[in-house]
Amino acid sequence: MSATLPPPASRLSPLRKHTLAVLVNNESGVLARVVGLFSGRGYNIESLTVSEVDAVEGISRITIVTIGTDQIVEQIKAQLGRLVPVYRVADLTASGALVEHELALIKIAGTADTLQKARRIAEDFAAREVDSTSTSFIIEMTGEPEKINELVVALQLLGLVEVVRTGVVAITRGATPL
Repeated sequence: MSATLPPPASRLSPLRKHTLAVLVNNESGVLARVVGLFSGRGYNIESLTVSEVDAVEGISRITIVTIGTDQIVEQIKAQLGRLVPVYRVADLTASGALVEHELALIKIAGTADTLQKARRIAEDFAAREVDSTSTSFIIEMTGEPEKINELVVALQLLGLVEVVRTGVVAITRGATPL
């Protein structure tokens, strides 16, 4: 009995981020099946968002950000496509032209001086203050995940208390729908 060896590393594509869009029936258990496919095969989900996109037809869109080689992502797409309630699976990253955004709420606490410094940083990132007290404030930022990461890093030494993020939503550019 001979074991099949994996191809040499030089022939494997590098690990990279992929944003997948999956159109599914909006029914109980579908999300669990999709997530189960990932966890059952040891694939990690970096970000996951779900929302109904067509109430008449009962269709939801799941946006999943994962990291893997091109070959692994092709396997994931094929396996997702075999799930009964899945209508379409697309690797938006492969299209090359997509817009990805995320929403973050960020809470900062500290002295008046520290809060003022944090407010200036938030303004530089076009974040919007949505709540404040004498000892803290909450800002909201929407934009590319990398820009939100940069804002979080910039605020870490100024009393960052909590960060809540929605996960990535993405859409391809141009007139063609998914």
